[in-house]
Formats: sequence, C-alpha cells, structure tokens
Amino acid sequence: MGLAILSSVVFRQMHPYEMANTLRGWGKDRDFQIKWGSLYTVVRNLAKHGLIAEVESSREGRRPERTVYRITDEGRAELVDWAKELLSEAEPETSRFRAGLSVMAVLGPDEVVTLLQQRLAAVEREIAETEATRQLHAPRVPRLFLIELEYDLAMLAAERAWMRSLIGEIAGGTLPGLDEWRHHHETGEMPADMVELAEESVETYGTEK
Repeated sequence: MGLAILSSVVFRQMHPYEMANTLRGWGKDRDFQIKWGSLYTVVRNLAKHGLIAEVESSREGRRPERTVYRITDEGRAELVDWAKELLSEAEPETSRFRAGLSVMAVLGPDEVVTLLQQRLAAVEREIAETEATRQLHAPRVPRLFLIELEYDLAMLAAERAWMRSLIGEIAGGTLPGLDEWRHHHETGEMPADMVELAEESVETYGTEK
C-alpha cells in the first residue's frame, strides 16, 4: 500500500482522502493489495520515514483537519527502486488456482471438468470486462498508463487457452493416467504406482525435518 500511495503523490501533493479517491479512480485496487482501513496508518509511517512530508494542514467548517503531503526526494528514490525490483525480479506467486490444481486428483475427472468449465466461463467474462475497460479509457489515457490491463488480458488469454486444452484432454480421454484416476474414484482403490511414489517420497525426505 505504501507503493500505491507513493505512486499517487508523485504526480502532485494530496491529503489522504484525495490519495484514496485517486487510487480508486485509477483502479489501483486491482494492482495492489490495498486495505483502505489502514490508509492513514501507512501515510503516517511514510511520513515518519521521510518518504513523504507535510505541506500544510487545514480545516473546513466542522470537517476533520486535513494534512496535505508531498513526496520527498527519498520517497521518489524509494518509488523508483521499488518499481525496478518489481519489474526485474521473477518471484513465484501463490495462486489459489494453482493450489487447486495440485490437489484436483481428490475429485473425480467429470467433476473436475465441470469445475474447470465454470472457471473458464468466469475467465471469459473477466476478459470481456477488462477489454471493455481498456477500450473505455484508451481514447484519453496514454497506453503507458494502461499497460497493466494488457498484461491482464495476456495472462487471462493464456489461462483460457490452457484450460480449454486440459478440459479437452480430460473430456476426450487423452490425459495420461486418466483411467487410473477414474478407477480410483469409482472403486476407492489407490493406483499402485501412486502408492509406491508416496512411499518413495517418505523414504527420501523423511516424515520429520
């Protein structure tokens, strides 16, 4: 959230309420893990560490006092370093879908196909909505500031293509190991090769660290 705030005040000085409206307006809650309830705490921490600085405080009527902040040279440097790190480093990202794929064998093949088809439909809706958003803003917003939407569309399109392929393999009966998988769910018997593999893993890595 600190990065999101720095990315807003780098354009002009703002008070926290303006920061929140700006980030919402830019759709940055899609790009960052933002917890709006902690906005003021993060702002105070950024100021404490010299990344932003108070410009002025004012009060209008009975409204709470508003403090306006600007980005400091240290904050601008931190923003640049943060951006470089995020763009250059390839880190494994935890995905709920990936976790589901890793344990999908506990479900039967036909049920997996149904669930994947549900997800596929959701992904296709997201592609349509994201493309609509991109086209809505493209006439007046430079491509530079919509590039993350292009990335979203590319990743969603790749996921859609991969899921279609996997669904086709399961439904068409061409997925390797499909017969053993189906047999397990019909009889409750674990395939011998899977039992052997599990035993080998225990012997190799042990049951305790």
